[in-house]
Formats: sequence, C-alpha cells, structure tokens
Amino acid sequence: MTTAYITHPDCLFHDTGPGHPENAGRLKAIQSRLESSEIWPLLVKSKAPQAPWPAISAVHDAAYVSKIQSMFPLRQTKAIDGDTVVSEFSLEAALRAAGACIHAVDLVMSHAVDNAFCAVRPPGHHATVAQAMGFCMFNNVAVAAQHAIDAYRLERVLIIDFDVHHGNGTESIFGNDPRVLMCGSFQSPLYPYSGGLQGPANMKNCPLPPGAGLHELRAQIQTHWLDAIDHFKPQLVLVSAGFDAHINDPLANLRFTTEDYGWLTEFVMRVADAYCDGKIVSTLEGGYDPNALADSVLAHMEALLGAA
Repeated sequence: MTTAYITHPDCLFHDTGPGHPENAGRLKAIQSRLESSEIWPLLVKSKAPQAPWPAISAVHDAAYVSKIQSMFPLRQTKAIDGDTVVSEFSLEAALRAAGACIHAVDLVMSHAVDNAFCAVRPPGHHATVAQAMGFCMFNNVAVAAQHAIDAYRLERVLIIDFDVHHGNGTESIFGNDPRVLMCGSFQSPLYPYSGGLQGPANMKNCPLPPGAGLHELRAQIQTHWLDAIDHFKPQLVLVSAGFDAHINDPLANLRFTTEDYGWLTEFVMRVADAYCDGKIVSTLEGGYDPNALADSVLAHMEALLGAA
C-alpha cells in the first residue's frame, strides 16, 4: 500500500489562545510520533495547497464565506462562536486544511497513492452550511466530498466519522443528498447534542452512551451501517478521523484504546477494498490528549499502510 501524509506548516500558526484544547501541539505530537516510527520513511509526504474559494463556496453559503473573508487581515485573537477562535493566520490554516483534503482526493483518484491522511487543523466536521462552530471554520471532509462529486463525477461517496462528537456540520450539508452516505459514531449526550437515529435517510448514526467502547460500536456497525454501505456501494471512502473517543481524552467519556483505532481503520479498509479499490481519504478531526492522539494516529496510519 502507498499512503500519503499531507500537512502544511501554516496549520501550526492557527493560534487559538492559551489553554485552548485545539492547539498546534496536536500536530506537533503527531509529527514527532510519526517521525520516530518505522513507517515514516514509507509515507509519501506532500504539502497541502490552499483550497480555491469556489471549492469552499460549493459547500458553504455565499454570505458565510463573505463573512469569514471580511474578518481578515486580523491582528488579534477573536472568538467567532463560543468555542471557535481565529487569529492572524487562521484563514491560511483553514484554506490549507480544506486544500489538503482536495489534494488527497486528487492523489487517490489518480492512483498516485492508495490512500491518504491529512494532518491538518482547524478541524471541520462541525462547520455547517452557514456557521462556524466546535473549533471548525470550513468543513474539510465536505469540501473533499463535493470536490470528488464535481471533479470526478462520482455518484456515491461514503463518509465515515468516528469522532467522539457528532459531525453535525457534515450532516447539515449532505442530509438527504443521495450522492453521499454518512456513517457516524459519537458519544450521546455530548456536544453538539445532535445526531439521533431518526435523522435524514442517508445519515446512519451510531450514538454511544458514556462509558461505551469498541464492543458497543461493533454491535452498532452491524445493526446500522453494513447493509446501508452494501446497498450504497461507495466509489470513494472519506474519513472524519477524530481520536477523542480515546479513554484518555479529556473532552469526552468513551473508552476506545489506541488498538481500537487500528481495528476501526482496518474496518474502513475492508469497506474500501470491497467497493472502491481501496480508495480512502482520511482527515484529522478531534483528539485532545497529545500522547493518545499521536499513538492513535500512528495506529491509524500503520493500518492504512498495511503495516499493522
């Protein structure tokens, strides 16, 4: 397997202020762990380009895009919602984060690599059509999905979201869009307090109670995901890869282990192998304990490489 590792230094300069859990230390921890691992020489490294504005506008409405643009240049840290902070270089970081996902789709669809992981910030899956929230400015995985649909005429894109928080933004963008199937697992109740079993028909949610772990998720996958995925037969698999369901993460109460993320990645790979020649693009969402995050990303990438 060939796996691309896509990131950019601009993502480090998105300054969320003292004590904010979504900080540059997350990417530094990931990079350090990967560089000291046996898989580092095997990865295809690539720098993220900036996403073009039409790609952002394809999933966010024009008024919201204009609002974000009008904030910059910015010389001071500014909260744009209760959790989401922007600063001088945040726009460049957000465009790199979305651009990494576009670039990853291009690499995978052109068969330059088998799969790809985007180590970027800010994350994206809470950003709705018209609102920044939950640390997210632009919805990176939604930008990637829409790019795949528009540029490659794909008719069936699967998004698997295993972040501990429901990907409400992605659901708001693609709810009832027959070209997208979203399978999400998350703790419930927990921010953003959305994501029930009775959502749009193309949204297959697996809400997990506090204290749950992989055993409970596997049962939910069997019940809610497998038949839907088989009926859908995806042409590309995108992953909103949040690692904050880890037992050591400070922002939630699920009990996933580092090894569980290896299993989850292998599950995603089995799906991709069965339906779309292994085409996977994964992008970082949550994960706020630096050591747990770094270990879990390593397990994720070892599995993507087939080295687990």
